[in-house]
Amino acid sequence: MAIPVLDHTGARGGRPAAAVPAVSYALIALNTLVFLLGPAAGINPLYGRGQARVCAEQRYEQRWGAVPAELLAGRPLTAEQLAQAPDPVPGCPAAPTPGKHPALSVLSALFLHAGWLHLLGNLLFLHVFGPSVEERFGRARFALFYLAAGSLATYGFALAEAHAPDSTRVLIGASGAISAVLGAYLRLHPRARVTTLVPLLLFLPLRFPAWLVLGLWFALQWWSVHSAGPGVAYLVHVIGFAAGFLYACTLATRPPRRPG
Repeated sequence: MAIPVLDHTGARGGRPAAAVPAVSYALIALNTLVFLLGPAAGINPLYGRGQARVCAEQRYEQRWGAVPAELLAGRPLTAEQLAQAPDPVPGCPAAPTPGKHPALSVLSALFLHAGWLHLLGNLLFLHVFGPSVEERFGRARFALFYLAAGSLATYGFALAEAHAPDSTRVLIGASGAISAVLGAYLRLHPRARVTTLVPLLLFLPLRFPAWLVLGLWFALQWWSVHSAGPGVAYLVHVIGFAAGFLYACTLATRPPRRPG
């Protein structure tokens, strides 16, 4: 799959440069800070090393991540229920999460990532496509859109997995919210040119229209929902993308925002 690296001026239609996309940059900074302070980055000495850090990461994700079964029940799972989650970490007993509010975990989960590749992949897409969508939406509306779309995608996944074994698996990452940004971008700027690195061509930089890059990306996520194994919640990507696209349809006929 092509890797986007730059959003070209086609998204702006030749208009003057917009104001600094403060919300997009703030989200990138906050995601990075949360990751560096958490156990997954492996640099915070408070979580120890080796097996101790691995167990701390499991407890951290269960405390702050979104668990579909918890979202539907409206209460945190017991340690015994968490221990039945798919693919438990060997040697790490599950611990209860007293005081956890499942509805709030939908938001906190948007700022957690399982590793460096997970983090950098999400932030790359946010950096490329977020500023143009933020310019069109406005800062306040973009911030609310990001959080609301991410929450909607997570709850949608929880409903779809209500009676599946994955209902006790922890869901983390900003993918749902960022997928919504991609969907909104596709609706607002379908003909914008995006520079991408194509792995099959030795990462040769090529320019493609946004409708092709994002259309192929969405098709890959849809296909992965039915064919990929556990580990990545592709359905979250699909729901988020669709939500962002549909919401942008309500704005596509309005005149674009211009810098003051």
